[in-house]
Amino acid sequence: MTELNAHFRGRAEFAPTTRYRLLPCRFTRLDGTRYVATNDVGEHVVMTDDQLRAFATRRLAVDSALYRSLKARHFVFDDDSLVAVDLLALKYRTRAAAIANLTGLHIFVVTLRCDHSCHYCQVSRQTEERTQFDMSREHADKALEIAFATPSPQLKIEFQGGEPLLNFDLIKYIVERATALNTGFRKNLQFVIASNLTHLSDEIIAFSKEHEVYYSTSLDGPEAIHNANRPLRGASSHAAAIAGIHRIREALGPRFISALMTTTPASLSRVTEIIDEYVAHGFRSIFLRNLSPYGFAVRTSLVRRYDVDDWIEFYKRGLGHIFELNKRGVRLREELTTIVLQKMFLPSGSHYVDLQSPAGIAIGALVYNYDGMIYASDEGRMLAEMGDKSLCLGSVDTESFESVMTNERLIGLLDDSLLESVPMCTDCAFLPYCGADPVFHQATMHDSVGHKAFSGFCSKQMAVFRHVITLLEDDPAARNILMSWI
Repeated sequence: MTELNAHFRGRAEFAPTTRYRLLPCRFTRLDGTRYVATNDVGEHVVMTDDQLRAFATRRLAVDSALYRSLKARHFVFDDDSLVAVDLLALKYRTRAAAIANLTGLHIFVVTLRCDHSCHYCQVSRQTEERTQFDMSREHADKALEIAFATPSPQLKIEFQGGEPLLNFDLIKYIVERATALNTGFRKNLQFVIASNLTHLSDEIIAFSKEHEVYYSTSLDGPEAIHNANRPLRGASSHAAAIAGIHRIREALGPRFISALMTTTPASLSRVTEIIDEYVAHGFRSIFLRNLSPYGFAVRTSLVRRYDVDDWIEFYKRGLGHIFELNKRGVRLREELTTIVLQKMFLPSGSHYVDLQSPAGIAIGALVYNYDGMIYASDEGRMLAEMGDKSLCLGSVDTESFESVMTNERLIGLLDDSLLESVPMCTDCAFLPYCGADPVFHQATMHDSVGHKAFSGFCSKQMAVFRHVITLLEDDPAARNILMSWI
């Protein structure tokens, strides 16, 4: 027995060393008394001013709970934890791996025609009879060639408009053509139609069921809000949307339909009613989305009728109501918050296009407009409708996937959108959770990088990050709910 014990060292041999070194990290104020520090893979630690100073000057007691937390989350390493550097590198590589699988989302704008007159419409919609604003089969074929050339094993083809169901014959053609092509490529192929559902027919339903087509629609809230935001001549757009939602669920199943809302000035005081409308119609998630500075939202000055602080208050009240619903057994999550949580806690982060570094333009999605022009993002197409074609990457008539992705304009935008080299972003503690939005800054500041101190995008995202981290730190019940969403 004595001989066996001789092979084990005493407890003192495993005591932490009094020397430690810092791994890369950033910090910023969380509130009036605390700071939040993050590292390159999204781990975070909240500290007081004194704790932060002790940590940064290497005076932190190595037997303290804070030191153990910092060591476990790759903020420090000592002689007994050199493996932490390799583990940190592995985590960083995992989060960045998706960049190599270029462009899994391909958006086909099959028509600009639409029967709605939405006040915040981001494109130049056209009346239903103007078929010259429909995509041709020739352009669709060439766009499919580009789409299938992507190295991504996932291929999602999304149909947008206008109202894409007004050109359903082309949708049928693209779905059938893509399905045939995929017998050779063997990609994980998915189809989505972004529709207001007013033109849903038995034929469309049957085709969608046969090809497992998903739907995304708009639901801005109760009838009065939805109809005011999304006028439909001679009818209720809300009634049409609800009827379409239930029809798709009955025929295809609940997972084949999702909805998206847009916050307008009329929405700001009615967030609980909007959320309750989603619950009433069986949805298990809601995206409390703010207005975007494109299209009719700019022309009608709608986007200037509330600011970031108004939306943040709307968001916080909405999140609070969602927590109360969850406590009562109603399962509902908020999607922007879920994306933030994914970036904070999941090994691969989140692939949400608007929060990527470098930006998700082209890397995350390509857009093929009705006229065959290619854009680096859906917002880039909207920007072009406003006269700024800086995100246009050429035409399907002349471009290949390789030429699009090596476009000098695109390379420059991606280079400018790498947060680690962007002024103010490089020092921000929220960098691992955030992303660059060159289209937003081009639209609002006429500069793809923008001045972050005056950026509405930055103000919004930082407020959301602070609120989520505060909830995780200070509200155990909220933390349990938030963690259940991922």
